[in-house]
Amino acid sequence: MRLSKLFTKTLKNAPADEVAKNAQLLIRAGFIYKVMAGVYAYTPLGFGVLENIKAIVREEMNNIGASELIMTSLQKKETWEGTGRWDDEVVDVWFKTALKDGTDVGLAWSHEEAILEMLQQFAKSYKDFPVAVYQFQTKLRNELRAKSGIMRG
Repeated sequence: MRLSKLFTKTLKNAPADEVAKNAQLLIRAGFIYKVMAGVYAYTPLGFGVLENIKAIVREEMNNIGASELIMTSLQKKETWEGTGRWDDEVVDVWFKTALKDGTDVGLAWSHEEAILEMLQQFAKSYKDFPVAVYQFQTKLRNELRAKSGIMRG
């Protein structure tokens, strides 16, 4: 893509309400757009960088024999009750809702439990192991105060 075709421009100043240095720099450089606190959209420039990083990670993961998958962002309450992480006193970053049929679900902030639940259906013998899987997924967290920009560790 030609630089002249990009609709984003560099900014002299980051938004005054942005506290994360990583987000300030990425906003000023035109890689991301701040929608609201803790919520960012990737511009074409930022999306290209993200795709390049994913390609490097994908190549390395495939080289060690891992398989890529995509998990759903909507997860069952029962999956998380089994590990005790559905309770808001334990994990308070859930977006929770109920489907029209009354099923309690949450928007995934992590996928370990869901992946293990899926693997239990397919790995029936010790001969099926080891298994290595990976995914690229948007994280959804209901935080009281989002202060880490696009990076959280």
